[in-house]
Amino acid sequence: MKDLRENWSSNLGFVLAATGSAIGLGNLWKFPFITWKNDGGAFVLIYLVCIIAVGLPIMMAELLVGRKTQKSAVGAMRETIGPSWGWVGTWGVMAGFVILSYYAVVAGWSIFYLFQTLQWSVSGFPTQANMGGLFADLAANGTMQTALSGTFMFLTVGVVYFGVASGIEKTARLCLPALFVILLLLLFSSLTMEGSGEALAFLFRPNFSELDSAAVLEALGHSFFTLSLGMGTMIVYGSYVARNRSIVNAAGSIVVLDTVIAIIASIIMFSVIFTVPGMPEQVDGSAVGMLFISLPQLFYEVVPFGVVLAPAFYLLVALAALTSTISLLEVVVSYFIDQRKMERSRATLLSGACIYVFTFLSGMSFGASTWLSSFELFEGKAGFFATLDHFASNWALPLGGLLITLGVGWFMSTKDTEAELVATGSPRWFSYKAWLFSVRFIAPAAVAAILIAVIFLGKDFS
Repeated sequence: MKDLRENWSSNLGFVLAATGSAIGLGNLWKFPFITWKNDGGAFVLIYLVCIIAVGLPIMMAELLVGRKTQKSAVGAMRETIGPSWGWVGTWGVMAGFVILSYYAVVAGWSIFYLFQTLQWSVSGFPTQANMGGLFADLAANGTMQTALSGTFMFLTVGVVYFGVASGIEKTARLCLPALFVILLLLLFSSLTMEGSGEALAFLFRPNFSELDSAAVLEALGHSFFTLSLGMGTMIVYGSYVARNRSIVNAAGSIVVLDTVIAIIASIIMFSVIFTVPGMPEQVDGSAVGMLFISLPQLFYEVVPFGVVLAPAFYLLVALAALTSTISLLEVVVSYFIDQRKMERSRATLLSGACIYVFTFLSGMSFGASTWLSSFELFEGKAGFFATLDHFASNWALPLGGLLITLGVGWFMSTKDTEAELVATGSPRWFSYKAWLFSVRFIAPAAVAAILIAVIFLGKDFS
């Protein structure tokens, strides 16, 4: 049965697909936003340390579990660690289900702004435009929310329906190069702006006197969340990796690409912020405000070639969101294929339909439905969307990541883990002993710190 499992057609295809899973709205809006909140340079340096010491080792752990078993999250955890660990994989499937259900709503907004900026680029940007009002009207329009999120779910289901090589990998091969080209165009444009020098200094000149423990915790949390860890995505993607390919090389490439894109996005954002007088005081509210309220107007009034780059930017956001939603759906679909023995076509349609029920509820919770908008399970998190986001970010992902890391580090044999990471060829920079130390001690302690901060300090990573 294992031999019949579909594989990525090439190592490049796998790296692009997994990088697409990691690259999402967190890179384009959340990382710039939290970097801004935490005063730049020193925070970025701490974040890079966390990526290397925590994110990369956990990614390798998830990939090796998938590749060793050639199974999705539930079956992989059962086979590698023990029968009772299957529920950890189930927890990951549930996390992927929940995250996709509300992520699709935000992804739908990118479609709206893509077509809205295309219209402005052709007919002209309205001088008296109220960007805050436009976004508020969009969020409260239940019909529009349903149509936009439904469109995005349709695209996601369409890709996953055609399988690993013909669907997911082929889409990644198209989307990722386009994403990189658009990002580089935006970068070149931003570097011509007056505030670019100040932006680079803010981002790369560390000032540790401005760094506090909360910033360190924020860097730690994002280094974990940005790589799609803790929900079985990399276990599933790893299960499609051929046995003669290096997991270490692939994981290193994914982490580097994900980090570079987050930093480039920050350069672009900060160049705009430092160019516009009074803008630094306006972006402290929320990451959503930065992406969908502040930026559209600035593209047409400040950014060089903004008429072209505004639609390109929201196309970039849509592509980044699509490569992430594809991986989230694949986590759920692979469960039904492996554990329930369904055909891919049926599993994809069933999963997509079930998830969209929750997507609909999330989309209606911004004012279209009074009950859904006031629904509150966690204190201070009103709305069905906010509830799901809070649960996934603060509980589902950290707990899943902690258990996967403990399972691989302490309950898998070193013979098995070393065979997966070293036997297929590993680069000079990789040390198995350093990886094992991290996955046993550093990574579990770091992820546990996230949970402790949530439980005892009231920290919110959503």
